Amino acid sequence: MSGWVQIVGIGPGDAALVTPQVQEALAQATDAVGYIPYVERVSDNPNLTLHPSDNRVELDRSRHALEMAADGRRVVVVSSGDPGIFAMAAAVYEAVEHGDPIWRDLDIRVLPGITAMLAASAACGAPLGHDFCAINLSDNMKPWELIDKRLRLAAEADFAMAFYNPRSKSRPEGFKKALKTLKESCGDNRPMIFARNVSRPDQTIKIVPLQDTSPDMADMRTVVLLGSSQTRIIARDGTPMVYTPRSVAK
Repeated sequence: MSGWVQIVGIGPGDAALVTPQVQEALAQATDAVGYIPYVERVSDNPNLTLHPSDNRVELDRSRHALEMAADGRRVVVVSSGDPGIFAMAAAVYEAVEHGDPIWRDLDIRVLPGITAMLAASAACGAPLGHDFCAINLSDNMKPWELIDKRLRLAAEADFAMAFYNPRSKSRPEGFKKALKTLKESCGDNRPMIFARNVSRPDQTIKIVPLQDTSPDMADMRTVVLLGSSQTRIIARDGTPMVYTPRSVAK
């Protein structure tokens, strides 16, 4: 088959953070599918037919991309950040597994991108410098009980943590419940970092002790990081530097 699907990550916002590999895929593609605001970020390519769609139709979007590729089109499936982290890569492979057998013979590739959690970490230092985990706080596709269990176990294991989709208009109580669990489960007042519109001109970084945080500090444009018990803050004029040491005392 001459068609292909490349599942690409276009980074957290700054055009300079789109990798050359992804730029090349966008230049070669005939079609781009993705969530509306992400597709808008590649809309300046006159040779690209855009197929924007709503945020909750990932499998429909994936099937459409695979159908076009089977017809010989060169299709990019666009995600923000990295496509393999809470994004479109898993949805495309789910569609392949349960869809038309011909799709398994397509040329399908995942092109990595810079995630919001990595851009946020870099913006304030290296809070993810040791073991960490990433948790999606949305309960659209998994029960809140599972999220709560993972928060408690990650706190018990003393991971630094990165949280995606903390607080939306449709589920404003989720982040409130997450903060309650974290405050109960963490035995210290470790730093929590709120990085809003990270890498964009209006980026804001707030570093707040966990026990002083409130739900209204985050929205869907915010990625939230929580340090481990080992995370350090280096005070200085302006934004402090935050890092988690590479080793733990034996």
